[in-house]
Amino acid sequence: MIKHFTQFENRQTADSLIDLALAYKANPRMHASKGIGKRIGCIFLNPSLRTRASTQIAALQLGMEPIVMNMDKEGWALEMREGVTMNKGTVEHIKDAAGVLGSYFDILAIRAFPTLTNKQEDLEDFVFNQFIKYSGIPVISLESAIRHPLQSLADMISIRENTAESKKPKVVLTWAPHIKAIPHAVANSFSEWALGCGYDLTITHPTGYELDPKFTHGANIEHDQQAALEGADFVYVKNWSAFNDYGKILSTDPAWMLTEKHLKHAKKAKVMHCLPVRRNLELSDEILDGPRSLVQQQAQNRIFAAQAVISSILDGI
Repeated sequence: MIKHFTQFENRQTADSLIDLALAYKANPRMHASKGIGKRIGCIFLNPSLRTRASTQIAALQLGMEPIVMNMDKEGWALEMREGVTMNKGTVEHIKDAAGVLGSYFDILAIRAFPTLTNKQEDLEDFVFNQFIKYSGIPVISLESAIRHPLQSLADMISIRENTAESKKPKVVLTWAPHIKAIPHAVANSFSEWALGCGYDLTITHPTGYELDPKFTHGANIEHDQQAALEGADFVYVKNWSAFNDYGKILSTDPAWMLTEKHLKHAKKAKVMHCLPVRRNLELSDEILDGPRSLVQQQAQNRIFAAQAVISSILDGI
């Protein structure tokens, strides 16, 4: 039973959620009446494919009614700041909007990306926490400015499914090139969960792409990608922008794109990515379409990660 789902809490909770998710994967409708009479509001301030579909499917498999709102397109422009005179572009205050949503739904699921311009506001998860503050009901993160815990839970499920019971796998998170400034949420969250679940984590990236140390403490940081990949069991590929020089693109070095050649000393490594992926920029076709790839398995596991979380929250309602 959990109240909110916004981050890694502890190993026991993570293991319980992974176990429950795998049980749902084996029998998706084993609790098909658990959520009857309950509603979940899925509020998107940013685009989504897997998160949107998987969360709705998860709720339906529990007998719950999901209602989706694209707040960036279908709702009023929201004012997030306290004590302002609303005489500019915003139409509705978060106090009023979140309060109403809290009265309509039993659970809220929120997706809100960072600005990548206001570092302090992003680090405080300002927008996301305004919904928690004013809705008064359980809230699930569908990705926030700094974390993507549902993705990371699905990732941990996928690693569990592909690891021998007695083995402690070597997990590598490797930076990849991209043409845009990308948020840190997936990389932060993956680091937080992989370390929290007791895995041997190495993070590799060009100099200047260090992540927030509160998420990476305990990981081995390696700037030589080839050295980092040696002997890896799982390689998670993800781009992120600079953290210290906040939101900036410092390098787009194509040599960091993962190919089979990079894995010559990691013969059995499985490769992971959260999707969407820019093919032949972040990851080569040969990897994505080959036997190493777990990306479709991760995407499928998004359903059961969400189902485990929603189910656990329903236990407390």
